[in-house]
Amino acid sequence: MSFDDAFLLDGLGTASLPDYEPGPDQRWSTWAAATPTERGPRPWPDWLETSSAALDTELGIVKTGKEADVFLIERAVPGTPGCRLAAKRYRGSDHREFHRSSAYEEGRRMRNTRDARAVARGTAYGKQVAAGHWAVAEFAALHRAWTAGIPVPYPVQVSGTEVVMEFIGEGRTAAPRLAQTRLRGADLEDAFGQVVDLLRAFARGGFAHGDLSAYNLLLHEGRVVVIDLPQIVDLVANPLGADFLHRDVVNVCTWFAGRGVEADAEALFGEVLAEAW
Repeated sequence: MSFDDAFLLDGLGTASLPDYEPGPDQRWSTWAAATPTERGPRPWPDWLETSSAALDTELGIVKTGKEADVFLIERAVPGTPGCRLAAKRYRGSDHREFHRSSAYEEGRRMRNTRDARAVARGTAYGKQVAAGHWAVAEFAALHRAWTAGIPVPYPVQVSGTEVVMEFIGEGRTAAPRLAQTRLRGADLEDAFGQVVDLLRAFARGGFAHGDLSAYNLLLHEGRVVVIDLPQIVDLVANPLGADFLHRDVVNVCTWFAGRGVEADAEALFGEVLAEAW
């Protein structure tokens, strides 16, 4: 899939661009066009390429989903190593699963009433608005989680319906989901301990993942990293917040218990919930 015009950099004058041009599956880095609120938290990581002379090169697709696709891109000034990033693009049409979002959205409000009406009616414009809404929601959630010290991919930037974040993996291969691993013994116990820690960190931050399972936990070099956060739930603003947190705890405890780990979901839920107050 090639980059389309929606993602081309339009915030720089041609005089400021180098004399080379993007090739197939390339675009100018969108970093320079991003506003401060569209960029990740400071300090920016040393590995992040922020030069306006950098190109984004699409290397392939990492994952396809019902609501979004994730692509691997390399952001680099030609002739330099650069960095590899994951670009998650929410689709503006056929969002068949967005109807399930009403419970997650309790406590949130779309400020633009015209946009809210378009989303409710399911118009083409409304679907595009919904895609952008979820992209912004995921970026904000990643920003909040990263700032709280939760192991998530570093949120690089958001632009329209695209969220760019740190790529978790090696080379062109994404880190495996926890559900794809064959952990045993001490390694499995260690992974469970890390998941418990991140559940506690979520609660201390005042929110729940909302859809946590072994399928949105990555394992990279022994470290558990949580992904897929657009539906993050505020434990105070959302009246169903504690229910979502409980479901997160039950989901992960059931998975680990099925592999021999002593994981009492109800006891852990009580401990985790106490962290929120």
